[in-house]
Amino acid sequence: MKSKVIIVSLLLTLATTISLQAQNYRTGLGARLGFFNGITVKHFIGSSNAIEGIAAFRWGGFSLTGLYEWQKPIRGAAGLDYFLGLGGHIGVWHNDRYYWYDGDRRDGHFSIVGVDFIAGLEYTLQEVPFNFSLDWKPAFNLIGDRHWWGDGVALSIRYTF
Repeated sequence: MKSKVIIVSLLLTLATTISLQAQNYRTGLGARLGFFNGITVKHFIGSSNAIEGIAAFRWGGFSLTGLYEWQKPIRGAAGLDYFLGLGGHIGVWHNDRYYWYDGDRRDGHFSIVGVDFIAGLEYTLQEVPFNFSLDWKPAFNLIGDRHWWGDGVALSIRYTF
């Protein structure tokens, strides 16, 4: 009986170790710095699948973005991964601060809803619980303002746990 418990314990430990090697962390929380500054939370729901939430601020307003991402390691570069993803956003912008304001909105604010894509590189430090990612997150607003936003380049710095 004792040997079965030991074998099962070893197998569980091995399975946990293998799954931890497939990804460098489980959850990361930090700052996103770019044209849209904000807060980012990334959480792995599988060995190479993650969800990311971004709260960003620009033009006197804010937007909330949710992304589903696929992340894979780059061979020969320990801690370096590439990722691709898609999702959507909602938000509110202020007319007086929005560069492309068309003059028809009189209430001071307007809502936006749209789709997002993301592609980037992420490096997770091995010695300390931090990572850095550089990504491009283009977006298209479907409601409230129909513009393509290609300026979504940002550097994210996250505490990982």
